[in-house]
Amino acid sequence: MTTIVILAIIAAIVLYGIMIYNKLVKNRQMVEEGWSGIDVQLKRRSNLVPNLVSAVKGYMKHEKGLLERITELRARASEAGDQPEARGKAEQALSGALANLFVAMENYPDLKANENVMELQEALQTVEDEIQMSRRYYNGAVRNNNVLVESFPSNLVANWFKFHKGEFFEIEDDADRAVPKVEL
Repeated sequence: MTTIVILAIIAAIVLYGIMIYNKLVKNRQMVEEGWSGIDVQLKRRSNLVPNLVSAVKGYMKHEKGLLERITELRARASEAGDQPEARGKAEQALSGALANLFVAMENYPDLKANENVMELQEALQTVEDEIQMSRRYYNGAVRNNNVLVESFPSNLVANWFKFHKGEFFEIEDDADRAVPKVEL
């Protein structure tokens, strides 16, 4: 009788371990899916940048340095790879340069009226919104994965099968986190 109880306890522990393992695999897949979504949106943005730069180049002769900087940052972002921290820093720099470009474009009324430039600007804004949604999904998946990897008793299974915490895709610039000052 005691052997049956012991075997039942062992079977329950093994089944529980299998359930935890499967949950860890599911969470890892969700993190990978989330990163893939971010990567797709970042590639879409990267593909739009040369079109925007070439569309504004003729109008913005005084902003040549900014346009060259955007081209350089786009190349760096493309080369950053699949590490969320490195890619986040590179993409943050590119986002800042694009924001500066949009501010500089305000000084060129003909450029603001150009239909092609307006369409590219709208497409970039749509992609930026998609990047934010993808980032939220990815960071949520990383959070869920990290909780499972670090929580007891799932951390025992995670360590046994070498599951690791994921990296968040975060804003690195403290100025972006600051509350804007509004003067009336």
